[in-house]
Amino acid sequence: MRGKILKSCAAFAIGLMMAGATADLAAAQAAKGPSGLPLPRFVTLKSKRVNLRVGPSGDYAVSWLYLKQGLPVEIIQEYDNWRRVRDADGTEGWVNQSLLSGQRSAIAAPWMKGKGKAVFVNMRRDAQPSSTVIAKLQPGVMMNIRECTGDWCLATADGTEGWVAQSEIWGAYPGEAFK
Repeated sequence: MRGKILKSCAAFAIGLMMAGATADLAAAQAAKGPSGLPLPRFVTLKSKRVNLRVGPSGDYAVSWLYLKQGLPVEIIQEYDNWRRVRDADGTEGWVNQSLLSGQRSAIAAPWMKGKGKAVFVNMRRDAQPSSTVIAKLQPGVMMNIRECTGDWCLATADGTEGWVAQSEIWGAYPGEAFK
């Protein structure tokens, strides 16, 4: 009898471990789309003219037309060759993946637009809050990003290269690091 109880307890424990492993696997997979890439993630528009559609097919109506190549968008869902994206203003829709690029760009504090002429995002010589300010970017200015440390991003705007605080841009997640 004692042996049967031990075997039952062991089987129960193994079942719990397997259920936990399955839950961990499911959680890890939930962070990736069918492409195997993370969701959400930032990309840019590859073309000067990109249709934003109401559904994931060329048969769906166009709800918006983007006219700015390199504009950052956030992929929030994937379906076949279509990506559901969100822009800095919160507008969402579907774009064919062929019109998206893995290049990174960002927008300076779009949430601060219209808050006054004295509101800027400082671009600094080095990735430190005490470093020399080399440019003052108005909210809404687009920049190309070369790398991010998790706190700072090396960016180029209008030919000027410097570091901007990652918390002051839309186009890189807080704590995200890449080169």
